[in-house]
Amino acid sequence: MSTGKDIGTITTRRDLSILRTVAVARVLDGEQIRIVGGFSSTRRTNRRLLKLVRAGLLRRWFVGTAAGGQKALYGLSPQGASLIGEAKQGLISWKQDSLITSSQFLAHQQAVNAVFILARFGTLPLGLAYERWLRPMLPLSPSVPLIPDGYFEMRHGGTLLPMFLEADLGTESSTVWRRKVELYLKLALGSEFERLFGERRFRTLVLLPSSRRLESVRTTIAKRTEKLFWLSTREEVESQGLWGRIWLRPTGAERLRLVIGADG
Repeated sequence: MSTGKDIGTITTRRDLSILRTVAVARVLDGEQIRIVGGFSSTRRTNRRLLKLVRAGLLRRWFVGTAAGGQKALYGLSPQGASLIGEAKQGLISWKQDSLITSSQFLAHQQAVNAVFILARFGTLPLGLAYERWLRPMLPLSPSVPLIPDGYFEMRHGGTLLPMFLEADLGTESSTVWRRKVELYLKLALGSEFERLFGERRFRTLVLLPSSRRLESVRTTIAKRTEKLFWLSTREEVESQGLWGRIWLRPTGAERLRLVIGADG
């Protein structure tokens, strides 16, 4: 285990930035942390991550890869949370260095993080800037008991673009989706969103595991509204980024950009 002396050596600005980012993302792999930290190589990334693990500031686990190997995943430890002033509630409690063979939580969080990393650390079109990312832990309000998977804001020129994220794994029923649609519409049509976030309009991005699932959820949404929702698959987001022509509305066949006028 780490000692106080070990922890005292971890004081760089980049280390603290990594810890704060992991606090938001909950779990990241080495390649994602290389992007977050701006490391020049995988070797330097792994060397620094090993130091953070040995200092007790990060926890490490392993998962299998498609090629038959393993890769490491990292999450914030209680010591790391204390260092950056984060609450310890909700930290992942998997045993250190354990092999995670199946986890719906992990699959869902990785889908959310795919968007988070692109929005926060990806190359942005000209004129577009990242503002903030929030991870709601509780219902937005008593009148709108909705817990989105994520909320982030981008700025295009002088316009703030608030966006909620729903990462679907294909396990939620049409009844659950109908309820979500009703709550997002209630949030959009009432005054609660402006009270909570200081803005009047937002979009809800829906990330799906396949084209077939996308069409199923899109049909459910379209029965209630043609607005508010933007849908794409995780494969398209990861291969083309957030800002390409990959988004479908509840109705229509045209694929659109999230931000019109941003030079992609």
